[in-house]
Amino acid sequence: MLPRIGLLRWRSPKFQIACAIALGLLLEVLFHQFYYYVPRPYEDLDPVFQVGCREPNTTAPRENAAIIMLARNEDLGSAISSLQSLEDHFNRWFHYTVIFMNDEPFSAEFQDGVSKVVSGETKFEVIGKDLFGYPSWMDEATGRELVKANGDLGVHKGSMESYHHMCRFYSGKFYDVPALKGYRYYWRVEPHVQFSCAVTYDPFRLMREKKKKYGYTIALWELDNTVPDLFRVVSEFKAARRIRDTSLWKAFIRPSWMPWGLRWLKAGQSLHDAKGDSWNLCHFWSNFEIGDLDFFRSQEHRDFFEYLDSRGGFYAERWGDASVHAFAAALLLKPEELHHFEDFGYYHDPWVVAPANALGKQLENSEVLGPLGEHVVEGEEGGTGCRCERKQVRNFQNYCINKVQKSTRPTAWPNKMWVEKKKEEQVAVSGEKSEG
Repeated sequence: MLPRIGLLRWRSPKFQIACAIALGLLLEVLFHQFYYYVPRPYEDLDPVFQVGCREPNTTAPRENAAIIMLARNEDLGSAISSLQSLEDHFNRWFHYTVIFMNDEPFSAEFQDGVSKVVSGETKFEVIGKDLFGYPSWMDEATGRELVKANGDLGVHKGSMESYHHMCRFYSGKFYDVPALKGYRYYWRVEPHVQFSCAVTYDPFRLMREKKKKYGYTIALWELDNTVPDLFRVVSEFKAARRIRDTSLWKAFIRPSWMPWGLRWLKAGQSLHDAKGDSWNLCHFWSNFEIGDLDFFRSQEHRDFFEYLDSRGGFYAERWGDASVHAFAAALLLKPEELHHFEDFGYYHDPWVVAPANALGKQLENSEVLGPLGEHVVEGEEGGTGCRCERKQVRNFQNYCINKVQKSTRPTAWPNKMWVEKKKEEQVAVSGEKSEG
């Protein structure tokens, strides 16, 4: 009797329709997930610029580039510490100009202190309120109320007016600072950072030669309560400009598991777009970045920033320049135009990037680099660093964006580069045997 009841149920038109609808919704959800799947590229789109050490070319002409630092007079001690670390590990060979920016005049003590450390030229720029302040359409009283509201909500650094100004400045105003006009590349350095690996090549030259537009050391997850509406606003801009989805954009998306007819229920929630999908919070940690100012000054990027700025989120919320730069890259750049400086040793509390040193490529007898210091760690197979001085357990992995640029590892799938390498090794072995 029971089998007969089950058979009758299967033959019921209502039951068949319900099953067809459920199957259709399931297939739609699976297709939606698959659409945002980002396969690893066949070949690495972003190989390391230099594995291990090379003799620094101290006679080559410098690129049209500058190091920039936003600092206040009270930051003198931490600024000198950061600059000394940068000089020890890079600028003592290349002597690039350092441009200091402040919304107040620099004291004679600050100018004298940092100039004694920097081996290149130093320039000091006072930033006007048009660049470091509230947008022209927002009165200061309203802006301060919004900042206070952020603080009351417990948003990280949300109560700091100057921090909101800094985020807006680096999101879309810094490239118009008069002292930066005429430069094409910048390297952002902040007080309270340290470098731990020697950089014996010119990263500006490699950025130009490899056609890279933006370089970073760390990609990690944003604090969600600082940017509740940012992703929705960015998605609105993307839709208005009809910017197509790329693998870089998809890498930032967490597609919804809800079926098409119900996804709109998520549209009004924090971190979601109008379609109901969400941002996975991945972004570049912008306290270190090396970038192409031509990209930031492009009309496409200016339009993007102005759209965000008109929505007031730099003050109504606490949109960070790190997230804005990440979305700008996702919208306007190709994956191969990004560069991960995985060979740079970098520390900014609380995160550490500590690459392993390249085995056998430390130039122990280099007259330019000098002797190996006692703190230089031993080289390892697969290491990329040059004379890195620390090996940290807290080494932060660049997980959330790597899949867009890095090919599948040989242990998982023998990519073309790996196959060619194996062929070369086999040829070498055959040659040795024939000689024997």
